[in-house]
Amino acid sequence: MIAIHQLNHTFAIGKKGNEKKVPVLRNVSLDVAEGEIVAILGKSGSGKSTLLNLVAGFMSPDSGTIQVNRQEITSKNETEKSNFRLQNYGFIFQSFQLMPGLTAFENVELPLKLQGVKKVERQARVKEMLTQVGLLEVEDHYPNELSGGQQQRVSIGRALIGKPSILLADEPTGSLDSETEQEILQLIQLLNERFGITFVIITHDEEVARTAHRQYRMHDGAITEEAHYVS
Repeated sequence: MIAIHQLNHTFAIGKKGNEKKVPVLRNVSLDVAEGEIVAILGKSGSGKSTLLNLVAGFMSPDSGTIQVNRQEITSKNETEKSNFRLQNYGFIFQSFQLMPGLTAFENVELPLKLQGVKKVERQARVKEMLTQVGLLEVEDHYPNELSGGQQQRVSIGRALIGKPSILLADEPTGSLDSETEQEILQLIQLLNERFGITFVIITHDEEVARTAHRQYRMHDGAITEEAHYVS
């Protein structure tokens, strides 16, 4: 489903014309199979978030290839990348990134509006999704009226509502206490088992990484280890 080959990326530091190239990713190659939960584990500065941004098409690598659903995304222009994201990806962020002026229902509904789904179908799908993530009773609440765990569940519902094949999660439990973290991890595993959604989780947390089927460990921009877990 995702095939990354010999990916290299650098950041430019300093004034224009006198920049210094700093390597961020070094010959990164990895694969993610359909229906897997894969964790990419590393400390801050290891390159894991840069890798996620490249897979999402928010940035372009210096060299290497990224194939997602048999499409080479590094050769796409910005409009094509945006359309590809809308059709193939869902996103979960540490900071939730919910729209504060929208209710839980409206936040989950937003991707369907962008896709041009008709109102009657939108409402039915949002109700079903809020039921799946256990939030139907707070559908009219705004983000500041919800707990951190509830906000992340809204974020997960929003990520899944467009029926993406891949969900990219950047430190999805980083803002949560340990009990709520376990609830969110259990929800991710349940959604993976029930719907076969592929998850790529960026994390620095060993416990989060252990919930994955496979784990890649990153250090100084390179993959240093791959581990398999039996679920």
